[in-house]
Amino acid sequence: MKIEIIRETLKNKSLKKEFALITNLINGDSEIFIPGINLTGIFSKYFNEIEKTFNSNKNCIIENSEIFVQTFKNPIKVIIVGAVDISMHLIDFAKNLNFEIIIIDPRGYFASKERFPNTKVINKWPNEAFNEIETNSKTALVALTHDPKIDDDALHYALKNKFFYIGALGSKKTHEKRCLRLIDAKFKKTDIERINGPIGIKLGGKSPSEIALSIISQIVSEKYKNKV
Repeated sequence: MKIEIIRETLKNKSLKKEFALITNLINGDSEIFIPGINLTGIFSKYFNEIEKTFNSNKNCIIENSEIFVQTFKNPIKVIIVGAVDISMHLIDFAKNLNFEIIIIDPRGYFASKERFPNTKVINKWPNEAFNEIETNSKTALVALTHDPKIDDDALHYALKNKFFYIGALGSKKTHEKRCLRLIDAKFKKTDIERINGPIGIKLGGKSPSEIALSIISQIVSEKYKNKV
């Protein structure tokens, strides 16, 4: 592999760019794949297959070739509003899924480093906390406090910024009241329908760990539905 390719790979990773390293296993030639930019030489022959592999987040050898694709994508960012017991279990699941977790909760007695070691915790109200977080269409929001004074501002932000997943804890009755507040806040019905409420896939579980499993399962399902 040429030193220029190594340098470009390291640079792209440091800049958190999403790309793939394409390598011809026969002669060791390599090239960087970035969506929307054409490849050269023999790599151009397999452009469609390489793009499909990249979009599916895979590392593999292209079928009927000696072209290896190593994909580099940024992790899904999951913002949890509410430092509750469910959050602890969500973090445990996320560790094995390469998700980046951030917790927002202005209530310092809940959102402490002792309860959430090795996790970024922001002890501020959501409208302040989001000033410290870089978000995009690969971001998910999980609102867990049951408190409209905390959850609603986070939901407003997630809807306006087109998060790929938005979920809010609460019963059907709680969610109906939430939707009415969002209508009063001038959100469209189609926007409000993007919120998963009650949150999570219907697994039937009631414990914090079971609810966390249903939430993380729903996030993974949305991830592949939207191919983020």
